[in-house]
Amino acid sequence: MYQYDQYDQKAVDERVAEFRKQTQRFLAGELTEEEFRHLRLRNGLYIQTHAPMLRVAIPYGTLSSRQLRMLAQIAREYDKGYGHISTRQNIQYNWPALERVPDILENLASVQMHAIQTSGNCIRNTTTDHLAGVAVDEIEDPRPYCEIVRQWSTFHPEFNWLPRKFKIAFSGAENDRAAVKFHDIGIYIVRNSDGETGFKILVGGGLGRMPIIGVTIREFLEKRHLLSYLEAILRVYNLEGRRDNIHRARIKVLVKSLGIETFRDKVEKEWKRIKDSSLKIDQKEIDRVTAFFSSPEYDRDAVNDTSFIEILNRDPDFKRWIQHNTVIHKVPGYRAAYISLKAPGVPPGDITDIQMETVADLADRFSYGEIRTTHDQNLLLPDIKQADLYALWQQLKVHGLATANIGTLNDMICCPGLDFCSLANASSISIAKQINERFDDLDYLYDLGPIKIKMSGCMNACGHHHVGHIGILGVDKKGTEFYQFTLGGSSENDATLGDRLGPAVAKDDVADTIEHILNVYLDERLNAEETFLETYRRIGIETFRERAYA
Repeated sequence: MYQYDQYDQKAVDERVAEFRKQTQRFLAGELTEEEFRHLRLRNGLYIQTHAPMLRVAIPYGTLSSRQLRMLAQIAREYDKGYGHISTRQNIQYNWPALERVPDILENLASVQMHAIQTSGNCIRNTTTDHLAGVAVDEIEDPRPYCEIVRQWSTFHPEFNWLPRKFKIAFSGAENDRAAVKFHDIGIYIVRNSDGETGFKILVGGGLGRMPIIGVTIREFLEKRHLLSYLEAILRVYNLEGRRDNIHRARIKVLVKSLGIETFRDKVEKEWKRIKDSSLKIDQKEIDRVTAFFSSPEYDRDAVNDTSFIEILNRDPDFKRWIQHNTVIHKVPGYRAAYISLKAPGVPPGDITDIQMETVADLADRFSYGEIRTTHDQNLLLPDIKQADLYALWQQLKVHGLATANIGTLNDMICCPGLDFCSLANASSISIAKQINERFDDLDYLYDLGPIKIKMSGCMNACGHHHVGHIGILGVDKKGTEFYQFTLGGSSENDATLGDRLGPAVAKDDVADTIEHILNVYLDERLNAEETFLETYRRIGIETFRERAYA
């Protein structure tokens, strides 16, 4: 993973000192709430319902064991003993005291971490495929380009005050695991007809009040032009994006209002002016950054170890975990292992300080000291030797981290909702608990096959409800919480926005409504291999609508 140089470290240390003085001035009454608001947002600090919330950046979802131990220490010393993994692969703390936030930032800086630009109208944390570098379907590892974008976008003076927040995602694989089409800029690594790798650029995607699938602005961009082309897009947006209405300020609104052809013409005109500037990336720089993401020294004899198969055949629980929580690795004899943060009774995405330290220890022991966060709010150990999987699984079981439910209905995305967020209209965590309690039979969940439930407590769509196979949106009706359903969404290659099922249902009826939906699927699917999404697309929403409100 990338390591700070002296300039990176100096910049982060100076930002900590700067924010410490700003916080002291605010607490002393020398800065107004409005003056301080813009300063704290640039440092990832929100004011939520009960306390401040600090969002810590995890660039492209990659953590070292040392960094995860620091996150555990912060959870223990400054919060209530846990953190929350977000859908942007970051971690959030819900209970820090305002006066101690500069101390948290100082601790983060000591392990090359920060909270810079995790909020505010600026370029946010660039995200990517959590299987980057190990996926068997990968064309090229996207992480070096994520890092190049991170260095370009951090403290970018021209884009520090955009019309609205701005999100970029990369995918370097044949299968999109990063929801690339639902970002302000989405980037796929692709090959052209000459076999050269470059970038396919999409623009104008996003969820929230106006969900839109991104559209292609350029089919193939040479690698050397990545930053200049992104800069051209941002410049057009910065100049022409709306600033009079927060709900119409995202780039997706600008692209839709202008049309992609007009928007593309404006970007191309700006790009021609700057494409041969200092923004051009030479191969030497690409090679320099890529060197930070070189593969570990894999044991090439690992594939010959037969102990894994022997244990697999005699322990059905272990076999079930392997089937659902691990995936094939590019190196024979290895697998990537998901750590589910969706155990029954636990808010989705939450992880305790003890669990963080456990995962850090296991990463050192089994995965070359590296951990990934996923946009599905889980963790991943990317490089596990098959012979070590049983020992890993046993340790995860002890700490409540071995629930074999990845990809099932209970592996749901869930925003903090009304329990924490001051913007929310309805609860999310209590609904997740209701769903978990109703659908607690893993064999039943396995029979259902892959089903993605995604839930948001308001229209801001932090839980990505628009692209859930089953999406759930909390709404407020005269002070009472109700829940609206959508069906058929997807954030993958076949990107689709879900269709609204019908009237919102009462809070106590959410699990019942899901059961009605599932019964339709079980009755209508052609066979056990036809997935929920396939059945929905085949029969349409009317059959589900007729029976969902029975």
